[in-house]
Amino acid sequence: MKVGVLSFQGGVIEHLNQIRALGHTGVEVKKEKDLDDIDAIILPGGESTTIGKLLKITGLIKSLKEKIESGLPTWGTCAGMILLANEVEGQEEKYLQLMDIKVKRNAFGTQIDSFKTHKVIEKISKDEMELVFIRAPYITEVKDNVRILCKVDDKIVAARQDNIIVTSFHPELTNDVTFLNYFLKSKWMK
Repeated sequence: MKVGVLSFQGGVIEHLNQIRALGHTGVEVKKEKDLDDIDAIILPGGESTTIGKLLKITGLIKSLKEKIESGLPTWGTCAGMILLANEVEGQEEKYLQLMDIKVKRNAFGTQIDSFKTHKVIEKISKDEMELVFIRAPYITEVKDNVRILCKVDDKIVAARQDNIIVTSFHPELTNDVTFLNYFLKSKWMK
């Protein structure tokens, strides 16, 4: 399977390493042509404003949005969640707007407030997973077509809508590939 990772900045290498560890081909996506022939895409954590601006400057935003709308399996981690959200609290700038969620940026606090926790996400695995939160957003509102996958402290930190999954946390910063495996084996995959 060929999995693209949006590669402007952020957790690119970590995602690529995990994709390759599972025996798949990881592809850096920086230009429209990089979207050709990928089976899925990951929008990594990083700085959402920077990634969003680069999506617009490069013109990649239009073709990426079209690919996702046409069913390309997509996983947004942290900043990726913000890029995919229909609404971001306190922010007028919009990016892909493909998921019926409202997100609060840096919701758990500043860099110093970053943390790890462990949780069983029943829809993903019976085993406890390490969840890493770095200046993480969380989801404050969802529409009826969005399935909540995980909450931490009553905050929505993972959700799914059609071919899109988002997480506030960073599975790529752990040695656990459970979440990536779930994404790649979801029923929408070819």
